[in-house]
Order: sequence, then C-alpha cells, then structure tokens
Amino acid sequence: MSQDSRRGVSRRSFIASTGALGAAALAGCTEQSGSDGNDGGGGDTGSNGTTTGTGSGESLSGTISITGSSTVYPVATAVANRFVTPKSEGGAGHTDVNIDVSRTGSGGGFSNHFCVGNSDFNNASRPISEEEQSLCEENGIEYHELSIATDALTVIVNDENDWVDCVTVDELAQIWAADGATTWSDVNSDWPDEEINRFGAADTSGTFDYFNEAILGEEYNHTGNYEATEQDNIILQGVQQDQYGIGYFGFAYYQGNQDAVKALGIDNGDGCVKPTLENAKAGDYQPLSRPLFTYPKKEALAEEHVAEFARYFVEQSGNEQLISEEIGYVPNTEEAVQEQLDALNEVISEVQ
Repeated sequence: MSQDSRRGVSRRSFIASTGALGAAALAGCTEQSGSDGNDGGGGDTGSNGTTTGTGSGESLSGTISITGSSTVYPVATAVANRFVTPKSEGGAGHTDVNIDVSRTGSGGGFSNHFCVGNSDFNNASRPISEEEQSLCEENGIEYHELSIATDALTVIVNDENDWVDCVTVDELAQIWAADGATTWSDVNSDWPDEEINRFGAADTSGTFDYFNEAILGEEYNHTGNYEATEQDNIILQGVQQDQYGIGYFGFAYYQGNQDAVKALGIDNGDGCVKPTLENAKAGDYQPLSRPLFTYPKKEALAEEHVAEFARYFVEQSGNEQLISEEIGYVPNTEEAVQEQLDALNEVISEVQ
C-alpha cells in the first residue's frame, strides 16, 4: 500500500494534516479587487467583516465559520482555499477573508454549532433532519440548502471478464477486505479459480476513505494486497491489462474511458444498478453515491463576503477538475449550478 502518494486536494490529505478534530483555518494576506463579476453586489459593513466598494475594484474582508460533515470537509476546504488564494496564483483573490473549516460531523455541526448560532455554514452528507430543523427554528436560525456534489464511485473489471456484470455489497467486501477472498472462486464458486488482482486508490485518497466506509464499514479493514495509487490512469491500465483485475475510481474517469474497461453494477439488495451520472444523482446507485450539502445561515448571507463565498461555493460545485478529479465526487451539472445560483441570489436579495 502506498504511503507516500499525495495530491494537492484530497479528503485524506486534509484529514491527515488537520488532526483528529479536523479544523482548517484559511486566511488571505493582501487585499484584492475583483473584476470578473465574483465581487458583485452592494457594499455593506457587517459584524463579522467589512466590504468596501461594489463591483469591479471591490475588496472583501471578514471571517467565515464552517462546521459539519467530514465527507464534505475536503470540498469546503478546497473551495475556501481557492477563494482566499490570490488571482495571480489561480484563486478568487479574496485574500482578506478568513475562513475556518471544522470537521464536526453533520449532526454535531447542526446540534452544537450551526443551529445554536455558532457557525455560518454547516456541511452535511445528508439532508438536515426534522429534529435539527426544529432546533434551528427554536433559536431563530434560518438557512438555505445547497447541493454541492454527488459522491459516486465506479467499480471496474477487465473487458474480457465474462463472469460478472454486477456485484453485491457483500461480494465487494469479500474482495477488498483484509484477509478476504484470494481468488474469484472464493467469492462465488461459479467464478474462475484465479487470483484476484486489485487496483485502487491509495490510502491518502478521499476515494479510498469513502469506499472503505461504504463497503467495508467498521467491520472490516481494507486489504493492503492491492496496487495502491493516486493515478487513475494506473488503475485503468492495471485492470485493462489484467483479465482477473478489479479496481475502483471516480465515475468521471470511467466516463472518459468507457471503451477500455467494464463497469460493474452494484446490487445493494434491490437489484443491480449501473453507475451512471443519472443514477448517482437520483440516489439509486447505492451505497456508492449520495448527495452532499452545505447550509449557509441566512443572517450570515447579509454579509457580502459570506454571500460571495456562498456563490463561489456553488460555482465550484460544477468544477469537474476540482470536484471530480482532485477530490473524487460527482460535480453538479451546469444547469444545476445555475438553478442553485438563482435560488441563492434570491435568498441573498431578501437579506441584504
């Protein structure tokens, strides 16, 4: 198992770099003017920050507190990092905005921070529950729901693999668990008595974390007997060149290489479901897909630097390079991004 593979933005690397409590503080260092429309809106002074000017030439400053899901944590941290990075380095240029991202869990974030007024955003790997809605209401916290990605993974085998088109979650667990199956026939007696050759994400990868959580859970550990890599093309080539190979990576990479390997459907107890963007977004491809959310507090959106960050978060949710290739989730479509921007701007116009 590779221990030294790294990538610039990944769930694993963020977790490793921020310790058990998982908090990241991202701060700008110089004032930056926006001229690309990202800094639009009226200039206003709020309790957490100051905005001066409007439109081109506007600069933003202030603090933003983000709590919630560890699954969404890498997305929020990556987006926050880009937001405060100078434009000369490829960021949005809001270098005077300070953003704290804490990994508290979805429920812990709602209960202990967001719904009691102690954070501006709460990330969640599920929709806010009725109990959490009631807690927010009791404390006068109004919020807006933003869907920022769909998490999905695709399991692939060699094109010449003619013995399996669909696997159950239990079969996947047998294949990928430590001390699990050695040969295909160990999993199913109708399958070849040939060694399983595995190709997958390194343990520094968010893809590894999610697959581990969704398929193996707390009952099993992920096997170390596989080709671990941060490079999707190595997984693809490994499976492509090995009849008895199996691997997994983000749907986006399979989407661009559908003629090279075969994607397996997943049977989670309700029949086989193929990994498609539509199935992932519909929530039918389980347990390897789920929508991810962030919830900005309406009161905080009255602050222009918070509103601008919320818009930027939505815009980046359609960034395939960031969301899919760097982190491993399914990005929003252009249509979904626009719909969410329209809805968000309506909320912002109500509170500003």
